[in-house]
Amino acid sequence: MTRQSRRRSGVIAGAGMAALIGSAVLAAPASAHTPNWSVDCDSVSVHLTAYNGRVTNSVTVSVDGGAVLASNESFGSSYDFTGALPDHSTAIKVHLVVKAGDGKQYGRDEYKTSEPCEKPPTAPPTTPETSPPTTAPPSQTPTTPASETPTAPPTTPETTATSNAPVVQASTSPASGDLAETGSSSATPMIAGIAAAVVAAGAGLLVFNRRRGAAHR
Repeated sequence: MTRQSRRRSGVIAGAGMAALIGSAVLAAPASAHTPNWSVDCDSVSVHLTAYNGRVTNSVTVSVDGGAVLASNESFGSSYDFTGALPDHSTAIKVHLVVKAGDGKQYGRDEYKTSEPCEKPPTAPPTTPETSPPTTAPPSQTPTTPASETPTAPPTTPETTATSNAPVVQASTSPASGDLAETGSSSATPMIAGIAAAVVAAGAGLLVFNRRRGAAHR
């Protein structure tokens, strides 16, 4: 093989290698399409990354029955969406459609099911607590035993007098002079003493007057 032929072979081999490397570089972004999406009881999240930004891509998120939650007819290399699902008491299906502009093989047409959220148990109605009836405390008044019940003193003729007449108690002191105790009022000794004093005074005056008269004769 001549020198010129060798040069031509080297140029051809280099061109082929460059073409191979270029095709690998171009194919790398196309093969890296990464669609991630999730559904829970009340929301849906969509994250599309590493798509070919040089082509036109589209995405649609809808709920089984036709309600469209998100739509983009022309996104670039990535797309993000998070939204709430409509209220539902039974399971519903969420539909994701992704169309890649660089090949149908990179598209997505998938369904995921959203179960209804579990509601917290309803607490039973609380009834007001009723307080027990209050009982009066036992009486603190001491009770007198039957054997210690005081008895009324015996009545006497003096204490049974009518309430309109004054009660006159019998004198307990001896009467003046030789008079016997007659049970008269307690004022009797006083009256007798006054009378005796008057009599004595009168007798003294009589004796004085007689002596005076005799002296003048």
